[in-house]
Amino acid sequence: MTRLVGHSSAAGSLESWLKLGAIDGVGDHTLLALVLEWKNPDAVFRASIDELVERGCSMRLAAAITRGLDRNVCQQIERELTTIERQQIDVRTYLDESYPARLRMIPDPPPILYISGTLSESDELAMAVVGARRATAAGKLVTEELASGLAGAGFTIVSGLARGVDAAAHRSALAAGGRTIAVLGCGINRTYPPEHERLRHEIEARGAVLSELPLDAPPHGGHFPRRNRIISGLSLGVVVTEAAIDSGSLITARFAADQGREVFAVPGFVKAETSRGTNALIKEGAALIERAQDVIDTITPQLEPALRARVCGRSCEEKSGDHFGNQEQLVYDALAYEPVTVDHLVAQTGLPVPSVMASLLALELRQRARQLPGQRYLKM
Repeated sequence: MTRLVGHSSAAGSLESWLKLGAIDGVGDHTLLALVLEWKNPDAVFRASIDELVERGCSMRLAAAITRGLDRNVCQQIERELTTIERQQIDVRTYLDESYPARLRMIPDPPPILYISGTLSESDELAMAVVGARRATAAGKLVTEELASGLAGAGFTIVSGLARGVDAAAHRSALAAGGRTIAVLGCGINRTYPPEHERLRHEIEARGAVLSELPLDAPPHGGHFPRRNRIISGLSLGVVVTEAAIDSGSLITARFAADQGREVFAVPGFVKAETSRGTNALIKEGAALIERAQDVIDTITPQLEPALRARVCGRSCEEKSGDHFGNQEQLVYDALAYEPVTVDHLVAQTGLPVPSVMASLLALELRQRARQLPGQRYLKM
């Protein structure tokens, strides 16, 4: 719930949270420590220097708290609160009952969450799907299959709204009729990358967009590694579909491991740059997966009975029962998870071009092949 100026609760007023966080020397860790010690931020401001020092503050920090903020900072906070009210931004603090329970359990939870869209109790069953910004066609395809399968089984898909794998994960969850959450590396009233504005609105309509950063915070490079701990923190596990060896997705995987979450990785060709990161994760102990059901089989036994009952694996099973004609089967067997041309298929099957094209159309209609620009095709 959004708490406005002057509105207080057991968790304290939002104004006090923002003001305490703006004190010189108060970062996220100190803010949470103070609030947990004093039960809410309003009590911190009411304390004397001696009381603050007695309960763990340095003399310098105690003096800064009792001195308060200068007028310009207070006016900036007032403007932020006005924007929150005007734009109807949902703001939840660590002490709110509605703060995401799984996120509360990580070592360094964000003290304040800004939310557009709607968080739901169903988001308890969440899985992060992340990967390369410069995803290959095969990487996008496997991302779409995994995200769609997991969403179809009732999992909320969490990702970072980035180009490539993240965007594919969000779109596939929505296409499967599921929920998805995007975690930003900028303020909640910005969209980055800007070309994902429409996707963001679609996510808000069927999920939520989150940020821990102040309003108008730019998409600074240093924000994204911190953002990744929230992606993993909201989730039961992290699926990495493609990643270079220095990818930010590997940072998300490391956060997941530190938080006690499961880490899954899709193997890839050893010479492919976007597979080196996922292959490295597998060597370090990540679970090798090829389909959504692999993730579900690992996660489901760990769930509480109520969550376990919600997981439906029917949409995650491998497509079975396909009965192709002889020519369709030849073309399907000649397809690969890397793009191939019609000429390649003609050479592999020995079929004439019209027969290959007719078989490809039939496979596309059955969602077993996909056409890419340049008359190239992928197996599905």
